Amino acid sequence: MRMIFVNLPVKDVKASRAFFEALGFSINEQFCSEDTACVVIADNIFAMLLEHKRFKDFLKGDIADNSTNKEVLTCLSCESRAEVEAMKRKALAAGGTEWMPAQDYGFMYGDSVCDLDGHVWEFNWMDMEAAAAGAHHQIETAG
Repeated sequence: MRMIFVNLPVKDVKASRAFFEALGFSINEQFCSEDTACVVIADNIFAMLLEHKRFKDFLKGDIADNSTNKEVLTCLSCESRAEVEAMKRKALAAGGTEWMPAQDYGFMYGDSVCDLDGHVWEFNWMDMEAAAAGAHHQIETAG
């Protein structure tokens, strides 16, 4: 089975850990330390939170400044529009901030927030049957 580990620099691993727990995610203690936390998003998807000093052990150059630039938009699928809205409410209540306005294409609905360190998290629901029937062309022609 293929797995994905998204490694993210954070200023305060304890605060970031609490943020993701407030969203309903669990923590795999086996991969945690004083300066790291492993957030379990799904059976094979993890967010590795590494305090800046530890994160720098794995890269050349500097950590991107999320206050002025975005390097990645992490999108998590949801089972319904209601779950998209619930995830955003939880994130905002846990200290996250607004990112972009919600996008509603009828067959697809999404919203987004920034976590405590400015990383963008999108929550998205899609009616797969409508998408397969060609509803995705609505997005292409809307722009």
